[in-house]
Amino acid sequence: MVIKWLSVYFLALLFPLVAQAGQDQVPRIAAASSLQFVLPEVLAEFKRQTGHSVRSTFGSSGNFRRQIIQGASFELFLSANESYIDALVERGLTVDSGVIYAQGRIALVAPKNSTWKLDGNLSGLRQALDRNEITKFAIANPNHAPFGRAAREALVKYDLWNTIQPYIVKGENASQATQFSVSGSTQGGIVPYALAVSPIIAESNRVVLIPQSSHQPITQRMVLLSSAGNVARQLYDFIKSDQARTILKQFGYESSSVSQLH
Repeated sequence: MVIKWLSVYFLALLFPLVAQAGQDQVPRIAAASSLQFVLPEVLAEFKRQTGHSVRSTFGSSGNFRRQIIQGASFELFLSANESYIDALVERGLTVDSGVIYAQGRIALVAPKNSTWKLDGNLSGLRQALDRNEITKFAIANPNHAPFGRAAREALVKYDLWNTIQPYIVKGENASQATQFSVSGSTQGGIVPYALAVSPIIAESNRVVLIPQSSHQPITQRMVLLSSAGNVARQLYDFIKSDQARTILKQFGYESSSVSQLH
């Protein structure tokens, strides 16, 4: 029942948050799937303060980059990786170069009833592999999901990539990788810390933060797209505020100050 509920919950989060106001007055925003728990909190506070609703769609940042280049009608893009926004800036599809709104972290996660040791340098994972206790291990697809790329870098750093690669199960995005990690279909995974520490995940799973030194920084940038209207611009400014940063910090994001890029 818990697994079924988790599946429904994650699938529901993939659909837009639709406002009661007229459809043409509600901006569409694209957001990295690692924001699935924290962004609704930010949007709820934004609506409380301004009265404005927003339709948000979650997915992999790389896929959103492709969709926007192909003409998807988003007004704001919150990416989990700077390079995807660079590609949009180079094509003249944005208002400016955007701002850094958060620094992401990755975590090792496994069900509470699992017996292998979780630690930041992945030595317990190595031991579990040696004992043939790991047959499936989840990460997001490194080809287009920044958190999946960071997971692969950490596994390479600790000399585990070649050993674990035959057992890797790739989620289409970070949230799907998290679902695989905690649903019992795998023995664990490396996922965004912001998803792993959410109450729905943390209450029934073990979570250990992986050192930032094990992977390239996950610098998360957002940008207004050329079609951005007034509400999207207000939201953009709100996400840069201390209030929004406090919410992000509560969900495990590094609280580095938002910085403008030129």
